[in-house]
Amino acid sequence: MAGRGSETSINAVILDYGEVLCHRPSRAELHRLANAFGADSNSFPALWEKNRGAYDRGDMTAEAYWSALAEEAGAPLTAEQLQEISQWDVEMWGNANSPMVAWLRELREAGIKTALLSNIHPAMIAYLREHFDWLELFDFKTFSAEVRLIKPEPAIYEHTLRGLAAAAHETLFVDDREVNVRAARDFGLHALRFRSVVELRDDLAAMGFPVLPVAAE
Repeated sequence: MAGRGSETSINAVILDYGEVLCHRPSRAELHRLANAFGADSNSFPALWEKNRGAYDRGDMTAEAYWSALAEEAGAPLTAEQLQEISQWDVEMWGNANSPMVAWLRELREAGIKTALLSNIHPAMIAYLREHFDWLELFDFKTFSAEVRLIKPEPAIYEHTLRGLAAAAHETLFVDDREVNVRAARDFGLHALRFRSVVELRDDLAAMGFPVLPVAAE
């Protein structure tokens, strides 16, 4: 597996946003969203995911995405209701993962280049830029809707490496989705799947990576 070994020559790190730099929405938040469409926690994820790639790539507006979801769910919602739901969706992904943000700062202080690579739609991009000044810690940022590419498409990894001025073999990628991690490895990056700060710390220590995140007590 790429990224394993007693020593490492990694001098650049690319981080995902959702469920890496931010926490997963709470059960209550997910239930509220599902309930608005008359769906339950088992059926809603498939509805949410169906057009999410197109939304995150910038191929669908927020209005088109949520209208299509409502139609698929058979929920007669007004434009005003859909706009409110869209805002819920943005806000529930806005809970920053403080230990990971702290690790980002430590990487920067250690002289390691950093990039953000996220599948993310325009409304969420605007929210991040308004609320999180730590975005400026990144040497380069790739937002899918701005480049009209999404993970796991190889071109989005290439774009990010080019912007970071880093080679794949000297770069670590961290993402919560296995499909994105596999694609990164296929592209030649070291890659780790994020499940928790504790597991990431263990994985990095096994690689011999010198800067380790610290889990919140």
